[in-house]
Amino acid sequence: MNQMPTRPFTTGPAPLTRRALAKQQTRQRLLAAAKQLVTERGYEAATVRDIAAAADLSTGAVFASFSDKAELFNEVIIADYAALLERMNSVAAGENSTHATLRKLLALAYEFHAGELPLVQAVIGFSWQRDAAIERRNREGVTLILARLSEVLRGGVESGELAPTLDIDLIAEMLWDSYVANYRRAIFDGWDLEALGDRIANQIDVLLDGYQNAA
Repeated sequence: MNQMPTRPFTTGPAPLTRRALAKQQTRQRLLAAAKQLVTERGYEAATVRDIAAAADLSTGAVFASFSDKAELFNEVIIADYAALLERMNSVAAGENSTHATLRKLLALAYEFHAGELPLVQAVIGFSWQRDAAIERRNREGVTLILARLSEVLRGGVESGELAPTLDIDLIAEMLWDSYVANYRRAIFDGWDLEALGDRIANQIDVLLDGYQNAA
């Protein structure tokens, strides 16, 4: 009887080579340094030279990993989206309504950035400066958050809590836009987490008004 040739079983991706691991570690050090310096000084004042020095690396290491400071900072933002989504996914269960779940998710997002308002301000300002390619890359990160909000809204429609006429994607985008815009109140007017949570809860009410089905 012919025997089939045996092949080793694979249980996951191949381990990183030493070179690839070193490159990944360099990238993470630069992302951490850039986030820290932008939070402390703002985007413009955090120079590539200073970021490299804070990471204990050369400026050449920066440009070996990123095309320029704009790309580096954009990757800081995207990593932040991913961390926020992970946090949202870990605590979102247990609410008994779409409104309560949305408020919990977005209040959590405010809490997540409570100690980083200068960073948030830099991110908002940077959003009007980046070029089209970096903007497209940034939207990949935002899409992760929008998908989570859309999932909650879709669940509300499927359960019968919300009307099927609800435009899920549009409302998710409007919720995120409202969330971001509220940071002006925190940055310039000193609003605390409770005030931000109350504002986003009222905005959720307005956006979902007319789509609530009777219990």
